[in-house]
Amino acid sequence: MSSTNTEIHQSTALPQVGGQISENAADSTFAEVDDRDRIVPAIEFRDVHLAFDERPVLGGLSFKVQRGETKIILGGSGCGKSTTIKLVLGLLKPDSGQVLVDGEDITHYDEIEMMRVRKKIGMIFQEGALFDSLSVYDNVAFRLHEQGVPEEEVEPEVRRMLRFVNLEDAIDKMPIELSGGMRRRVGIARALVGDPKIVMFDEPTAGLDPPTARTICELAMKLRDLEDVSSIFVTHEMNNLDYLCSEYAVVNDAGDVIFEKEGERLCLTNTKVMMMRDGKPIFHGTDEALKRAEDTYIQKFLRGH
Repeated sequence: MSSTNTEIHQSTALPQVGGQISENAADSTFAEVDDRDRIVPAIEFRDVHLAFDERPVLGGLSFKVQRGETKIILGGSGCGKSTTIKLVLGLLKPDSGQVLVDGEDITHYDEIEMMRVRKKIGMIFQEGALFDSLSVYDNVAFRLHEQGVPEEEVEPEVRRMLRFVNLEDAIDKMPIELSGGMRRRVGIARALVGDPKIVMFDEPTAGLDPPTARTICELAMKLRDLEDVSSIFVTHEMNNLDYLCSEYAVVNDAGDVIFEKEGERLCLTNTKVMMMRDGKPIFHGTDEALKRAEDTYIQKFLRGH
């Protein structure tokens, strides 16, 4: 993954001097055409309703994920978090309302149309969901092999993705030889093949020890801050919220990725929290505002995790 967006992505949190765009803007990601593109949300839900056997699962869900933004979805079991991801992937269809990806209304798309849309999206599952009979190399290369990409193009791409998750040394191992955290990271590498600009994280740290969970969150921050990736990060773990909302990734002068605390050089504006209960959002905003919320359910949730 490239790191060319590092400084530019940080500067989006800062006002432009006098509201003017510099003369060489056409050479940067602040070019006017890019600014227009960024107005269109990566993901948008418009008054989405869904019920299973007349049991309401989502009751009028509306939200947007902007370009380069991470939307953390919090909530207890059964509140509709994972259902939201399935709707983005077209694995479920709403009873009413609209789901848009890159400004494209996918609400009524059939499977063939959705296959095209899914190529834009990386999906990271709770368990990593690796093929146990395939090596790490073949797991990461799976989509490329399916597409018939020549092997001389596959190998450098697989190595690039494994370097991104710091697992190139494990390229020849089988999944049974990996720890739980390593399996998750291989799953992330596989999801990132093709450089998707939208990534779904469905409870990616569930069951992991704190240091390993931290590593997964760091990968999510690298995608957000260095690659301008838009993502939905479904979780019920408060540590993930603290990591993602209080730190950002930068590349130092030596070319290494480091993580800095919010407030040292800028304030994070590209990470928002949505808390759900019974299929509806009961909070949407910053982590600071969430912790100040007076709602008793929110306070109980924050204390209980």
